[in-house]
Formats: sequence, C-alpha cells, structure tokens
Amino acid sequence: MKIILSSGRHHYVTRISIFLITVALIAGMAGCGQPELEYTAMVVSAGHRHTVGFKSDGTVVAVGNNYWGECNVGGWTGITQVGAGGKHTVGLRFDGTVIATGINLDGQCNVGGWMNITQIAAGFAFTVGLRSDGTVVAVGYNRSGQCDVGDWTDITQVAASDGHTVGLKLDDTVVAVGYNSDGRCDVGGWTNITKVSAGVGHTVGIRSDGTVVAVGWNDDGQCDVSGWTDITQVSAGYCHTVGIRSDGTVVAVGNNSDGRCDVSGWTDITQVSAGWYHTVGLRSDGTVVAVGNNTYGQCNVGDWDLS
Repeated sequence: MKIILSSGRHHYVTRISIFLITVALIAGMAGCGQPELEYTAMVVSAGHRHTVGFKSDGTVVAVGNNYWGECNVGGWTGITQVGAGGKHTVGLRFDGTVIATGINLDGQCNVGGWMNITQIAAGFAFTVGLRSDGTVVAVGYNRSGQCDVGDWTDITQVAASDGHTVGLKLDDTVVAVGYNSDGRCDVGGWTNITKVSAGVGHTVGIRSDGTVVAVGWNDDGQCDVSGWTDITQVSAGYCHTVGIRSDGTVVAVGNNSDGRCDVSGWTDITQVSAGWYHTVGLRSDGTVVAVGNNTYGQCNVGDWDLS
C-alpha cells in the first residue's frame, strides 16, 4: 500500500500522520487484494466562498460565507480530510465514513451511507468519494453526467469541480466525465500522471517528471503551465491554476483581477487549494495563508494553526 501525501515537505505531515496511517490501514484492510490507493490528505480546501481546514486532533475550522450552513463544522471530530464545494462542505472520517453540511438541494450531502472511503472531492453541487477497492461513488447534481462514475475501476485519486469529475487510474492514465464543450474532459491521451485537479472549466495533471499538463477553458491563461517544472502538487480554481514546487515555493497562472495569483512570495508551503476566487496555502508549521477575493471572509485564516 502506498501513502502519498500532497507534498514532499515533512514538518507538518508528522503532526497528522496518525490520521493518515489510520485511514491507510482501513483502506488496506477493506481492499485486500485490490489496487494500491494513492492517498492525498486535503488539510485545507478552498470552495466557492468559504475555506475549510482540519486540525491534527481531527476537528475542523471554517471561514467565509455560511448562508447555507457550509461552515457549520464546529462539532465534527475524527476528520482526516476535508472538501469545500460550492455551497457545501464534506469531511472524511478516520473510519472511512463521510459527513457533509450545507446546501442539499441536489442531494450533494447525501453521503451518510458511504463506507470504506479513502478520498473525497466536493464539486460545486455534487460530491465524489473514492472507495478502498478503487471504485467511485457520487451524489448530487448530474445534469452533465458528472456523477456517472459507477463503472470506474482501479482509481487512485478523484477530483471534482463545477461540472466534471476526473479520476487518476492505477496505470497513471486519466478518465473524466461531465460537461466537455470546452475540452476539460479531453484527458484520454494523458500518461505518466501522478496527481490531477479539476477546475471550473479546466483540468490539470502532474506528470511523473514534475512537469504539468492542462486542458480546457484557457481564456485567462489558466492552462499555460507547459513551462512549469519540479511541481509536486497542483490545484485548479475558477480561472486560475496554482502549483507547489519541491522547494515549497508556489507558482500561479490565470485571472488575477482580485489577487488570487499573488503567491510568488509564499515559502514553506506544503499544500495549496485554489477556490473560485481565492487561493489558500498550508505552511509546513501548520499555519495558513490566503490571497484573493475576501468579500465573505474566506481569506481570514491568518490565525489558523492546524498543527
């Protein structure tokens, strides 16, 4: 079994290792004889107008818009991963079950019966879960077929955004379903991919050599990542893309009208999450930084210490 974290930096990782190891063991026991799963712990997650993070004690914090209750995570415990969607928030418990809060008009929070989940992804109005046996489950808005993942197998990572879902397969190829008028699902030829991320209109993947590939909507240059090297993690937002280099610095391309790409001065970053209009970064000491639109307080993470 492989336990793969979202960065090569290690200071903060040691503080959450107990949760990751627990989830990895559950995945291994539940999926005995099944494909090895690459687990990526989402410690911070930027959504539409809110930001969520989980602490090493398994509790969760959230800031930003809470009109639909998407920030009502104060009572959550035993959490090992979080996902911030459009107007809902999802949490993965250490026992492989899932909890959700927020708007549920399309059933995106109907995850109460899920079990043996090793990774979650929150789209705008839908939720995706990766099972320990490499199969995938999804609930919520499905008008574009973004939840049609029932026949996927040998999946090691999932990503979801506005209208599409992406899956990384055991053989390092990629599959995608959902809205595709802008080519965001044209990933059939990708090979040697180690991580994927789904933006609102584009999809990004990291190759095994640390270079990056992207397809889809590119009106703001959010897919202009061909020159990036030595990348360990990527995150695709509304119309921007963010990447972490192995030295903990960060690069970004795309629309920067609200400063969401102003990450050039960030250092010691172990994880990034690109929201619709803001970007969040986790430092190696467990503190958090954010830039971009802050109308709803979604960037008010300066006092967070997730260690």
